[in-house]
Amino acid sequence: MALSRAPLSRRSFLLSSPKPPPFFSFFRYSPPLQLLPNCKIYNSASLHTEESMAPPLQFEAPSRKKFNWKPLCLYHTQGKCTKMDDPTHIERFNHSCSLKLERNGLGLKNFRAQKFDYFLVLDLEGKVEILEFPVLLFDAKTMNVVDLFHRFVRPTKMSEQRINEYIEGKYGKIGIDGVWHDTAIAFDDVIQQFEAWLAKHHLWRKEKGGLLKEAAFVTCGNWDLKTKVPQQCIVARMKLPPYFMEWINLKDIYLNFYKRRAPGMISMMRELQIPLLGSHHVGIDDTRNIARVMQHMLTDGALFQLTARRTSGFIFLFRRHSDQLIKGIDIFKTDRG
Repeated sequence: MALSRAPLSRRSFLLSSPKPPPFFSFFRYSPPLQLLPNCKIYNSASLHTEESMAPPLQFEAPSRKKFNWKPLCLYHTQGKCTKMDDPTHIERFNHSCSLKLERNGLGLKNFRAQKFDYFLVLDLEGKVEILEFPVLLFDAKTMNVVDLFHRFVRPTKMSEQRINEYIEGKYGKIGIDGVWHDTAIAFDDVIQQFEAWLAKHHLWRKEKGGLLKEAAFVTCGNWDLKTKVPQQCIVARMKLPPYFMEWINLKDIYLNFYKRRAPGMISMMRELQIPLLGSHHVGIDDTRNIARVMQHMLTDGALFQLTARRTSGFIFLFRRHSDQLIKGIDIFKTDRG
């Protein structure tokens, strides 16, 4: 479903060099509850029964009030919210995909024109089978998120008992297991709906060879599109769609631009002084945090280009210390964001 585009203030934080600032002392992520005795607890999904409104474990970053942060309604992200006329619900949950640019500065002097008009920010969840498939449509010119596609995915090769245990372990502790059970659909249905969403935005046509048009996937690591999507396609007995054959690994762009390695999203956010919002390892929250990292990098002057391409059995790699694509053996690691 299309969500409204919000105006974006184009501001830049000017740096003398692309090197990121040091670790910012107030940044913290979600350690075990006992380590944060004074933390505030938030709901992270739209829950449609009074009994399920008990707050899950989700921790407040010190700057959330500054960003006017509210958890996303996870029914709304899937086009299934039935409480849009409820003022209390609207006040409690976020129903917009827009991301305000958080940098202070004098302009966009460091900003570089990008090869792609849009980036599709993807961060899958689920180790055995995919459980969550979130994609943000990120405008490369405005640096804002203009729409999103979000579906929970129901495994097809697991028993109901195993699914229930799996979801309780993954999402129960943060209180969104109910919305998962209410909305999860099979992976092949997710892909069919995703292709309709891409076509609506004129980013893909099956008749044109099935490749993306003026857009590229961005992932935090190679695992999502190198490993997990092909595995899930085998489980679903479907051919790997052509638009999953190439992508941008944010870790490679970060390393080549800042000349320092970041193992994952959390380390990038530490280095760039970006507080974590939402719950880490909830896919839709992680995609939004990845998009905030991208905003920061783009205002610093980073150029986002393809880092991996799967073709004729080969994978073309982005050289980790230069801006060159090289043809070679598959040296990717199974890295997660």
